[in-house]
Amino acid sequence: MPLIEELVALLGPTSVRHHPLDRAVFSKDAGILKGEVIAAVLPETAQEVAAIVRIARRHDVPIVPRGAGTGLAGGAVPVDPGLLIVLTRLNRVHEVDEIGRTAWVGPGVINLDLSRQVEPLGLHFAPDPSSQQACTIGGNVATNAGGPHCLADGTTVAHVLAVEFVTAEGDIVTVGSEAPDQPGLDLRAVLVGSEGTLGIITKVLVRLTENAPDVATMLIGFPTIEGAAATVSGIIASGLIPAALEIMDQPMVEAVENFVHAGYPTDAGAVLLAEVTGTSESVAAGVEIIRSVAERHAPTDVRVATDDAERAILWKGRKSAFGAVAQVAPDYYLHDTVVPRTALVEVMSKIYEIGDRYDLTMLNVFHAGDGNLHPLVAFDSKEPGMLEKVQAAAREMVEVSIDAGGSLSGEHGIGHEKRDLMHLVFSDVDLDAQARVREAFDEAGMMNPSKVLPEGSRCFDASGVRL
Repeated sequence: MPLIEELVALLGPTSVRHHPLDRAVFSKDAGILKGEVIAAVLPETAQEVAAIVRIARRHDVPIVPRGAGTGLAGGAVPVDPGLLIVLTRLNRVHEVDEIGRTAWVGPGVINLDLSRQVEPLGLHFAPDPSSQQACTIGGNVATNAGGPHCLADGTTVAHVLAVEFVTAEGDIVTVGSEAPDQPGLDLRAVLVGSEGTLGIITKVLVRLTENAPDVATMLIGFPTIEGAAATVSGIIASGLIPAALEIMDQPMVEAVENFVHAGYPTDAGAVLLAEVTGTSESVAAGVEIIRSVAERHAPTDVRVATDDAERAILWKGRKSAFGAVAQVAPDYYLHDTVVPRTALVEVMSKIYEIGDRYDLTMLNVFHAGDGNLHPLVAFDSKEPGMLEKVQAAAREMVEVSIDAGGSLSGEHGIGHEKRDLMHLVFSDVDLDAQARVREAFDEAGMMNPSKVLPEGSRCFDASGVRL
């Protein structure tokens, strides 16, 4: 095959994976969708990425960029047979500026590895997805990932100053800079969250955050999830914005406790993890505010971690939630919607009702502070008709979130999974505007085609000419 031959000549045989087993391994991400991979290539430099893009253009082959494969919306899964450019070998931390609190990093750098490397400098990378032990910075940028500690610090876009990327023509371009206020259009922000549809990220200038002088992590049990959600609303209404506010319902608490043994109260209807950072005085004041608000909702347990070890195990439980689901069923479908905090109780009630109506096993864990829901359905895909039933229920969950004034995604992205639901949020004019931006970067439609924007997003006149 000429395409494979050219790629092997460029990268060598060990960096071009086209054996059927390799193609099967790379055919899906952490979600439930699967695609056909022509080959998976593993470049080590931006120049190699650019050369791969030019080869793919000559052969008219679609390109799909991929990081660690932890995505959940099918963003790194080809819709049509495509060439996968796997960026995990671009994994160098190129430069750290301790004074300016920035770092140039490759897209293949593991999220948690970056924070560990700069920890001796008293710094960290604030976005912390639950998959941070495996997910890459490039993937975080592609989906504008969040995490438990993005409540106060903001999602990935707030921590990216510049992006180097390879265009659809095979050019290497940098947008943004170390300067905080760049004139002109903010193309850096356009790239963040674009899910590989505008270009392939090869280097990122990230903002590093100073480690807080003090921290307190609280675990609060409640008889009901409504009490936990009401406590979250009360905390925000008090004027306090904690570092994190996370809720797990009873089925999820039980699964996590069996898996991690973090000391979670399995008899509670829901558990709230709250974290406050700052000076010792402000942390102590924050703890008292949270305790006071929680006591209005009949908590069954109020605990403050006594040391770093207890704090670490509490967070290990939260960040192991999705792995813990393997005890319940062999497969899971995880959704990602956002609702106003004031609608948390209402939407959660409707999500439970949907699960009951479809007779599905439901577990819930979510970033309650910013209304980012993660309803999770545990199921066995080998059971006839089960996957279709799960997907039908998931669509209803999205619809009730949108009806409550919410959004399609808070951090997982749109990918292929939610592409055809974009019309629930965006008008034809909105979709057309986004499609025009995409065309400006990739007129040929080679970069991660059939993702994010549904078919027909571009408007045409009666004669078929694009408007």
